[in-house]
Amino acid sequence: MRTSNQAFLKVVFDEHENVTVCDVASLGLETLCLHATVMRLRWSGGVLLSVAAAYYVYTPLPSAVSEPWKLILLDALFRSFIHAGDAAQALGLCHSVHMLNSVVSRLEVIEPWSSPTVRVTDSALGGVPARVFQPVGGGAKLRRGVLYFHGGGWALGSGRMRSYDLLCRRMAEELDTVVVSVDYRLAPDSVFPDQYHDALAASRAFLSPEVLQHFGVNPARVGVSGDSSGGNLAAAVAQRISADDSMSVKFSIQALIYPVLQALDLNTPSYQQNHNVPILHRHLMARFWLIYLGADPSLLPHLLSSPSSLLHPSISPSIRSHLNWTSLLAAKHQKHYLPVGIETGSREVTGIVPGLVDVRAAPLLAEQGILGRTPRAYVMTCEFDVLRDDGLMYARRLQDAGVTVTSVHYDDGFHGCMVFSFWPFLSSVGQRSLDNYIQWLDHNL
Repeated sequence: MRTSNQAFLKVVFDEHENVTVCDVASLGLETLCLHATVMRLRWSGGVLLSVAAAYYVYTPLPSAVSEPWKLILLDALFRSFIHAGDAAQALGLCHSVHMLNSVVSRLEVIEPWSSPTVRVTDSALGGVPARVFQPVGGGAKLRRGVLYFHGGGWALGSGRMRSYDLLCRRMAEELDTVVVSVDYRLAPDSVFPDQYHDALAASRAFLSPEVLQHFGVNPARVGVSGDSSGGNLAAAVAQRISADDSMSVKFSIQALIYPVLQALDLNTPSYQQNHNVPILHRHLMARFWLIYLGADPSLLPHLLSSPSSLLHPSISPSIRSHLNWTSLLAAKHQKHYLPVGIETGSREVTGIVPGLVDVRAAPLLAEQGILGRTPRAYVMTCEFDVLRDDGLMYARRLQDAGVTVTSVHYDDGFHGCMVFSFWPFLSSVGQRSLDNYIQWLDHNL
């Protein structure tokens, strides 16, 4: 009996040893059956785990999206971080955004490092932290300058992240341009209008003659740019600076990368078409808006169920005309989609969340007179992005106001693709969009 038990333990608990004929001979029939059952359970468990993992990772994607398998893996990684954050908040450990940012900081934030061609330092502009990228050499000649605002739903990310560091480093090197990446305050610790105020303070400081002279930047060749929520801030400060007659130096260009520009209508054709397309789902964008505006999270279902702006009873005709996608979008982007009506049980949220109609948070709502004073614009949009129509409508409104606009649309693009152009993702559409973005800056700044 002792020998049989020893042999059984050897088979079950020491998987790295071969089972010999003598071992098998020493086992009783019951022990062999038990061992076989354990092995089957292990195999079945492995299969179930594999199926569950595949089910979690896989997300159906439009056939035309660029490199779908990369986007699927990226989405699964991002969703796992979001779910971990939501779990931490449910357990009372921390806010879900704090959990996400702590993961991002550990994985992405890097210390400043200089190369033979670009000197990188951490500094501040107008009291706002910033990372400065300065080309090395060049003598006393004046260079161009770009102020950049990172994306992340006004709540995530940093200009010190590896992807933004590489983006700004490449801009500085290839364009021989001083690039300043701004680290504005983040929600939920700071909410609107804090992020806007930081962006405006950094803009005013960078455009001051003293700072431009310090960095050797030509006052006539200074631009503002940003992606996603950073594109929102770039558009907002471009409007404000352009209308400020007290400033002697103003931005000469604005470059907006898949910008988020309004939350009054989360039922535009692009929101309807891409409501479940990674990495920015409609539900997630609505969450970011409520966090940014300091609103009660319980309003999420009501914001999502709000009617299209064209049918919204509390929106003025003036505001409605500024985001009337039936007239601002080309037919190829309207497709077969129709305005969404009022859902039963939905609450009016514009009165509860005044930031929804504040032009500083929603630059698309600006009057034509304000838009007409803003600088030459580059607006990039992606087909598989809920924010596609925000950018397309803004480009159209800028053009109608007399602004020179370059509107670049990627039929295979998805939200965030440009910052995923670097290793390890090496997005094909991201690399194309980055090349075109830098080329436009070179020709227009």
